[in-house]
Amino acid sequence: MNIERQEARLLRFLKDWTLPVAMAVGTVVYLLFAFTPQLDGAGEFFGPIISDIFPLFMFLILFVTFCKVDFRRLRPVGWHLWVGVFQVVFVIMVVAAVLTFHIQGENLILLEALLTCIIGPCAAAAAVVTAKLGGDLEEMTTYTFLSNLLTAVMVPVCFPLIDPSVSMGFWHAFFLILYKVCLVLVVPMLLAYVVKHFMHRLHQWVVGVKDLSFYLWGFSLTIVTGTTVKNIVHADTSVAFLVVIALSGLMVCLLQFAVGRYVGHFFHRTQEAGQALGQKNTVFAIWIAYTYLNPISSVGPGCYILWQNVINSIELWVFGKEAKRKESESGS
Repeated sequence: MNIERQEARLLRFLKDWTLPVAMAVGTVVYLLFAFTPQLDGAGEFFGPIISDIFPLFMFLILFVTFCKVDFRRLRPVGWHLWVGVFQVVFVIMVVAAVLTFHIQGENLILLEALLTCIIGPCAAAAAVVTAKLGGDLEEMTTYTFLSNLLTAVMVPVCFPLIDPSVSMGFWHAFFLILYKVCLVLVVPMLLAYVVKHFMHRLHQWVVGVKDLSFYLWGFSLTIVTGTTVKNIVHADTSVAFLVVIALSGLMVCLLQFAVGRYVGHFFHRTQEAGQALGQKNTVFAIWIAYTYLNPISSVGPGCYILWQNVINSIELWVFGKEAKRKESESGS
């Protein structure tokens, strides 16, 4: 009985704290392979496999999520506009600071790191978290597409302004980003639409597995965290500057969640708007930082993924605690 009780407690702990556990496992596994010479061969073998698996997991996460979407309800609503407006305003503020004060050196790298955390699109996984928190899945899915389109416009406009060495044609960068968006968002949505409308038995099985997309996301978070720790460990700069970037990313993360929730309360969509502005596609942000800006700036979105998932974990814990309280009150 004691063993069964301990197993139940362990399962409950893993269920309640999936995201922190995933981040901790990703960190420990990377550090274990990185600093244990005997595991060098295994690390070289599994590294490419993990890199190939990650896009598959993201595809599956979105496919499962989109299977639950009512496609007839995918349309823009009021809070989409205002969340997008605040994202644009934050981007303009950073770009204006760089141009006005002619910022160079480490200060420029810091602002580039923060810019990628702001200009990055809403994470596809934001819909997963929102659904887990009882929010509107369709409105979040719609904003995810709008946010990616907005980012595709802003990146080729803003990056050449803050860093003259960045040479990108607007249309080339725009269509390159849209191509990546199609692979990540459009293809799994089309497949989900086909399965939902023409393969009913498979669809029922997919949506019948409770929290499947959430736990798939937890596993993918393990991979992303390991990659983030790798980038931080190998960053060619001082520890003090990495700490500054990390803490600045935390401030931006808190600001975006807070502003999003403030906007959302006017539309009775506090949870949705907070996730929309605060939860970023950091994998995409890391890619644009590496591709177009100083590579060290990728540490910003790398740390941001840790901060946003700490916030997500707290939100899920509070939501679960409130749900248990209501359940106990209704049962008494």
